[in-house]
Amino acid sequence: MSWSPWRVVPAGVILVLALAGALLVLRAPDDDHDAPPTTSPAVPSATLEPCIHTGDLDTVRALNEFVTKARGSEGFAGGDVGASVELQDGRRLFVFGDTLRASDFDGQRFVRNSMLVFSPGCGQVVMPHDHGALVPDREDGVGYWPMSIARIERQGHDIVGVGLQRVRSTGGSGVFDFEILGPAVARFDVPRGGVPELQSVRDIGPDRADTNQPMWGAAAVVDGGWVYLYGTSRPADAGLNGFDLRVARTRPESVGDPATWQYWDGRAWSARARSAVELIDHRGGVSQTLSVFRVGRTWYALSKKDEVLGTDLTVWTAPSAAGPFTVQPASASIPSDAVSGTLRYMPLAHPDLLPEPGTVVVSYSVNNTDFEVVRDDPRRYRPRFLRVALPRRTG
Repeated sequence: MSWSPWRVVPAGVILVLALAGALLVLRAPDDDHDAPPTTSPAVPSATLEPCIHTGDLDTVRALNEFVTKARGSEGFAGGDVGASVELQDGRRLFVFGDTLRASDFDGQRFVRNSMLVFSPGCGQVVMPHDHGALVPDREDGVGYWPMSIARIERQGHDIVGVGLQRVRSTGGSGVFDFEILGPAVARFDVPRGGVPELQSVRDIGPDRADTNQPMWGAAAVVDGGWVYLYGTSRPADAGLNGFDLRVARTRPESVGDPATWQYWDGRAWSARARSAVELIDHRGGVSQTLSVFRVGRTWYALSKKDEVLGTDLTVWTAPSAAGPFTVQPASASIPSDAVSGTLRYMPLAHPDLLPEPGTVVVSYSVNNTDFEVVRDDPRRYRPRFLRVALPRRTG
């Protein structure tokens, strides 16, 4: 499968949470029976490449200077997504989607996913021994795009789950030469100070390209004894507008059992998945992957309004996990540029990265419709960072 530098419509995710001593997978339920998940065989271990010297990444400006100026390494020149999690040893993992490697790299130059580990002054690529993707493609060529990352702490190591979506090339040409087939999840074990080791990969449900089915786990929040799962979807004829947003909840100990989930129907929590109402409409809606989080008594949904063709990095506020969500004035402008072919998309909040009261650090992906541009300068294909003020709730 060839690498597509134009992947700009991110799909939903399956977020991994570990509770009650087990890693539980949030499945994508509907009113039909799910197909049994499949699990990959054991995969090769990995090593850490030599350090990319980062300097002190203690401000947003320093983050952007690094991503725009650093040469990178043979194993990572550019990529999108950039979801992150902090480990118990103080290091931070970033996972990336379609990844461009150096022209003289000894192995696959284009891979569907990759991972970097950052410690003070040092960034290192996690490189599989076969020099392929960190989460390998399936034998039929279906690959995996990471979208979310979460971890639980164990004595001496972390269990890290990476939410994925299965992607397949449609065999055409142009910007949207792909389709999303459904979610998957990868599990890593990360010893303190050690190398992340891929333990397993699991596909969730059958391959099915259908944007009408809510992708539960596009965002997830643990709060007040509940796990709130947000799902995104849109009609097949919606074009390139945004996605709508729905919410379900369950108790932490039951998060892996969709039969226990309750769905907000606008008045109460219901056991029927099809009763879930739209909290945000797809017209002027969110990206398929977004961030939802709570600060104080206010809930925030952060995304780019109307997906890649929109302009506004937008925050919706609500008094509760189930809304009602009220759109606020644009927090920043991250337009794509038809003249230069620059694409700006998929903002993600990082509430624990360089925290300051009343604000949140946000990353967004940058790409170009012309492969030659990012091939010649992969620094044009790396996330950028900005600090966003959190609005006061209105409505």
